[in-house]
Amino acid sequence: MTVGPPADTATLNADAASSPLDAASVAAAREGMGAAERAVRLAALVALLYVFLVGVDLLGTGIAGLGGGAADSLFRGVANPLAGLAVGVLATVLVQSSSVSTATIVALVGSGVVTLPDAVPMIMGANIGTTVTNTLASLGTIRRSTEFRRAFAGATVHDLFNLLAVAVLLPLELLTGMLSRVAIALAGVVGGTAGGEFDSPIKGAVGAGAGVFERGAAVFGDGTGATIVLLALGLGLVFATLVAITRNMRLVIAGAAERSLNAVLERSGALGLLVGMAVTVAVQSSSITTSLLVPMMAAGVLTLRNAYPITLGANVGTTITALIAALAVPQIEGLQIALVHLLFNLCGILLFYPVPALRQIPIRGAEWLAEQAVHRRSTVLAYLVAVFLLIPGIGVVLLG
Repeated sequence: MTVGPPADTATLNADAASSPLDAASVAAAREGMGAAERAVRLAALVALLYVFLVGVDLLGTGIAGLGGGAADSLFRGVANPLAGLAVGVLATVLVQSSSVSTATIVALVGSGVVTLPDAVPMIMGANIGTTVTNTLASLGTIRRSTEFRRAFAGATVHDLFNLLAVAVLLPLELLTGMLSRVAIALAGVVGGTAGGEFDSPIKGAVGAGAGVFERGAAVFGDGTGATIVLLALGLGLVFATLVAITRNMRLVIAGAAERSLNAVLERSGALGLLVGMAVTVAVQSSSITTSLLVPMMAAGVLTLRNAYPITLGANVGTTITALIAALAVPQIEGLQIALVHLLFNLCGILLFYPVPALRQIPIRGAEWLAEQAVHRRSTVLAYLVAVFLLIPGIGVVLLG
């Protein structure tokens, strides 16, 4: 399994020429950089990445504070599959975590509140809703066209893949019950496995940093005031750190390391899938994995085609949270819906990744969207509102 070729030389040269930190200045800076300075810059890069993730966490907390209270009630009493899909998207956007929304669905199915057939579209919707985080993160480069084009394409390729997977697999599931049938069979085999928990140290460290800001925001009260402060802090940190991360990443990683990274991923898309899965299982959050890719793509360190399989691997890795939650639920139905989540992501990859022509669809769509966004910034707002709020909201109101 291989990924498509990297961007052509002309494109790379054009990107370098229009970047505020072009190839010549990068080379000059790297030539004059000693080992001590490189070590300092590398340490600064790690610190900046940490602050960036804290900003992403605060951004999620702020959005969840504004709408999280309505999320749980959205899942109840929804029988129409399109309404269920819309609910999955909207609830995940509101709580800013597919892990939270899928664990909630698992618990509701396990307790008999939601049936397995009704929950399947909700799980698919959660896959779409979770991609809003890295799309928002890409906005940190919006004032620098070349970097923004790469970052926005890297973020939206995740959206487009999930939308395509739903467009194919939801009708197939409604007609045949394929995912549910396989999940029920698998659950019968593994249903006796004991449950457990895994607390990611990275996620815990990010949460600890975010907790400092949350305690500070508490002076504004426990209501909307504190939530808005957290939202503003999150946006501020994301925007500020992305500028510094992009510059430092080009200085520290550009050149031989950059070429080696892309060369390794070009040889095998399967390796990218495994990297995405492993990182996401380790940090227990696909949003962290995909958000980390944004500055790497903005800096030109990682190409879109090589980041794409890592994103797909993150889709699979994030299902581990629901599986862990399901193994702790006494009723086997909870495990069944968690396995549906895993099967949906695996089937999406098998459908669109091995065949080169199909693999290119999300990539080319993301590149086209990014080009429109660079030329018309209003496209970004229209896209975010339509895909993650307006269409799901209308679906819930009209069909729920």
